Amino acid sequence: MSVVDVCTAAVAALPVSGAGLSAMSRIAASHPLYSTDDISEQLEELQLTLGEGPCVDAFVRGSAILTPDLLTTELQDHWAVFADAALEAGARAVFSLPLQKGAISPGVLDLYANIPTVLGTEELADALAFADLATLLLLDTRIDDAGAPAVGPMPDRSFEDLGAYRAEIDQASGMLTVQLGVGIEEAFVRLRAHAYAQGRRLADVAADVVARRLRFTPDAEPDQAAEEP
Repeated sequence: MSVVDVCTAAVAALPVSGAGLSAMSRIAASHPLYSTDDISEQLEELQLTLGEGPCVDAFVRGSAILTPDLLTTELQDHWAVFADAALEAGARAVFSLPLQKGAISPGVLDLYANIPTVLGTEELADALAFADLATLLLLDTRIDDAGAPAVGPMPDRSFEDLGAYRAEIDQASGMLTVQLGVGIEEAFVRLRAHAYAQGRRLADVAADVVARRLRFTPDAEPDQAAEEP
């Protein structure tokens, strides 16, 4: 069994349309691990790029964030950008469950529905059970606290993809520290700001930086960069 099976089983057992799972850390960027469909993938990417959303709040607070309807005014004020983007992607309800084992929190399980949805008591208990199982599986595959797989065989392709995904973003951030003369955290913020401003995936922008198709300059606006000739 892998997290792929957990996500698939959660969608089959609960009144949701899809599931996504991201590895998260307090000292590094979050990284998508698996999504059951295109909308789930977009939701994980959006939260990674924007740095806001139920997934982020669930990880920071260490508690489930249940959002039965993204059209709620309070939520649109709280997640000013994410709420509209998630609705446009096709999500109407989002439930984010932190993965926790004692003091260890390796990530978050996100479930979404394409209509307003409330999880009943038993359904929420089942959702939390899926999150607990995903936690055990992640720890069993030795995802470290920076969100990267440890050395050793991985149970499914998604973790191999995660390693490549994370490595390219980290490499691009490292290159920006040189181009901009800033620390690694500020470099990642600049990378993320450019991806959001241009409406692009963070991974695609990172790939352009690593391939030297895109270069950032210290005197440019935080969300701007120049294409290499």
